[in-house]
Amino acid sequence: MMDTLTSSQNPFVKYMAKLKNRRFREREGKFLIEGARFVEEALKSEWPVEILVYSGDFPESGRWSGIADAARRLSIRIMAVTGKVMKELASTETPQGVMALCSMKGRRVEDILAGPPGRGEGKQTLLVVADGVSDPGNLGTIIRSADAFGADGAILTRGTVDPYNSKVLRSTMGSIFHVPVAGGADPADLYRRLTDIGVGLLVAVPEGGAPVSRLDLCAPLALVVGSEAQGPSRELLSLPHKKATIPMSGGAESLNAAVAASIMLYEAARQRGNK
Repeated sequence: MMDTLTSSQNPFVKYMAKLKNRRFREREGKFLIEGARFVEEALKSEWPVEILVYSGDFPESGRWSGIADAARRLSIRIMAVTGKVMKELASTETPQGVMALCSMKGRRVEDILAGPPGRGEGKQTLLVVADGVSDPGNLGTIIRSADAFGADGAILTRGTVDPYNSKVLRSTMGSIFHVPVAGGADPADLYRRLTDIGVGLLVAVPEGGAPVSRLDLCAPLALVVGSEAQGPSRELLSLPHKKATIPMSGGAESLNAAVAASIMLYEAARQRGNK
């Protein structure tokens, strides 16, 4: 029978707990995911999962058999912890009793711009750029929408929230495993790299831009959304770009970053005929 880790002072438990800190995550190249659906999605996508961790009565749930079988098939180590330890490790108030230790894929901006195999077969580049987006829920939703509408990747400029933040991860609903994400981009360097491959910048602004539905979004594009409080950075706005505005007929002053990105990504997908 598998031994159960019972103490928060256990070296492995202490290591897992440290992964709540961004600097430690980045140094180690690891992150935690929580919940049955999230773990199932990671295993299904064959993301590099290192250790599967469960607690309490979770093995009695109807989902454990499939999760455990997939982990064994992929030669992933399985560990048991007490409910108390699981609660200390979890970022949610009522953990489901299963989590996983995963490796980051370490994608760089140039990896995303190189594109996936097959993009040259008639598919024009579509990227989303999060410029200083600080709200975890917004960034997670942007990544989820990028996945839903067929974007080739998400690029995050400096100052954007960590994509492996637990709240960001939950908001992606598993799309973090499907959409390439690269962080820490310098706007000027990103612009140079985009220009080199013929990709233009289209920046979402609350007013003063062309209505997004009237723009040609079939060309190779990087759709940019700025921070919730200040919009796109001055550095990015100083670069050559086009502006897009989402017309609103109601009384709201503006849309949040995730909603704006989702609408623009949908319009790009609609024009390109994506299903």
